[in-house]
Formats: sequence, C-alpha cells, structure tokens
Amino acid sequence: MKNNLSEKKFKRSYGDKIFDIVNVLLMVALLIVFIWPLWFVVIASLSDPSQVYLGNVLVLPKGFRLDAYKEMFAYERIWIGYGNTVLYTVVGTLLNLIMTICCAYPLSRKNFKPRKVLQWVFMFTMYFSGGLIPSYLVMKNLGLVNTRAAMVITGAMSVYNMLIVRSYFLNSIPEELNEASILDGANEAQYLIKVALPLSKPVIAVVGLYYALGHWNDFYTALIYINERNYQPLQYVLREILILSETIESIMQLSPEEIMRKLQLQQTLKYSTIIAACLPMLCVYPFIQKYFVKGVMVGAVKG
Repeated sequence: MKNNLSEKKFKRSYGDKIFDIVNVLLMVALLIVFIWPLWFVVIASLSDPSQVYLGNVLVLPKGFRLDAYKEMFAYERIWIGYGNTVLYTVVGTLLNLIMTICCAYPLSRKNFKPRKVLQWVFMFTMYFSGGLIPSYLVMKNLGLVNTRAAMVITGAMSVYNMLIVRSYFLNSIPEELNEASILDGANEAQYLIKVALPLSKPVIAVVGLYYALGHWNDFYTALIYINERNYQPLQYVLREILILSETIESIMQLSPEEIMRKLQLQQTLKYSTIIAACLPMLCVYPFIQKYFVKGVMVGAVKG
C-alpha cells in the first residue's frame, strides 16, 4: 500500500513530460545555433575552395583540400605574427599577474589603513580614462611607440581582475593562516609567497586565462601603437589577410583562371586563419581547467 502511494506521489504529470520535451528541444536548438558556426568554419577550411565559393558547403566538407592552410603558412608574416603573439602573451600575462597580485594583496589586508582610499582611486579608473589621443601622446613621449613594450605595458593591470583577486584573498583565505604564519616567524612577503599564493591557484588560473586571452586576441593596441611589421602580432596580420587580402599579390598579372582560383582560395583562407588563431588557446585551456575546481580551501584550517 505504501509503495503504491509513493509511486503515485512521484509519478510525473503529463505537463511535466511536455515541459521536459520542450526544454530538451530548446536546448538542442540552442546547441545547433552555437555549434554550427564553429563547425562550418572547420569544414569550410578543409573543403575545395570552389565549393565554398559557390556556397555548396553546409554540413560536411566537400572535396577535402588543404590549399588554404598551405597558402596561409607559406605567408612569412604569419610566422612572425605567431612569434610576436606568443611573446606578448607570455610576458604580458606574467606582468599582469605580478601587478595584479602585488596590488590586490595589500588592499585585502585589514591592517593596511589607506586601502579604502586606494581602492576608490583604482575604481575611478574603471569609469573614466584620459582618452585615446592623450594616451597616444603619453606613449609617444615615453618612446614606446613602435616597440614591443607597447604591447606588454599598456593595460598592465585590469582593475576588475584586481578586485576579483582581492576579494579572493579577503574572503577565501582564513585570517587564522596569517596569524599562524606570524607565530612561526614569517613576514608578509613570506606569507604571500608560501601560503596565500599556493591556496590561490584557482583564481590566479582564471585571471591568468583572462589576461592571456586578452593578449592573444589583441590587435587594437598594435593598430594604434605599432607600425613596424616585425613587431605586429598574429591578430593584426590575420586582420590584414581578411580585410586587405595581402596574400593576393600582383593579381593583375595573373591569368583569368588563376585570378578565379585565388578568389576562391580567399574564401577558405578566411576560415583557416580563424582556426589558426583559435587553436593554440583551445589547446592550452584543458591544462588550466583543473584549477577551476572549487574546494581548494577544504581542510586548510583544522579545529
């Protein structure tokens, strides 16, 4: 008798089933909307350029070809841009993390008296800036225009990310750990390096990923401050390929058939450059994902 009552109690109604069906269909539709453009970029980059040019590629690649990748990697500036972007991403992210941690940690200490005033000063810069022209004049007077330092130093710290790290130091790391380290004879620097930072791997990984993505995708800074081709990052080079079509050189000297082949190849070249720009960061993400798991503080304080 009790089993029958429990079965009736937990038996799903007709309306619940309809809701589940509609919910699943909606989720599948959203999945297709988000996944299909990414899938189309992949299949278009691997298809016959003539098929892509005619719009015949929709779901599966047609006429498997690697001409777009061959054309892209034969372009010398791609490799120069890759080297510059890797350099800017690694050095810039390290500088960002150092600046962010060195600023966030003092602002998280309750015994640091000017922390409230400094916090408002930093937050002021989130809403008001000097503008593009004054920023350019400052960079020019400092001699940073057309230098690699311009890609690294500009935006050396994000106030938003600094506030995230500060909140983590303030709310997620128990004050008892600081008191215990003081009793053991550690100073603030030793506590930060040996205790706080090892326990802050999740937030450092997240903020570091934000900074790395920002450097990897940054072409606007190069557009403003960099004219020297040897210093331009990958995204700036890819922008020129997509917009200015720099890979088609002396097109007027080619035959009509060769011109058509180049125009068709340009269609798939757009998609291959997108793959080349996104793939490195997609490969790095799985190695950082483990630090996103919560619960690193479990067991940090006993008793």
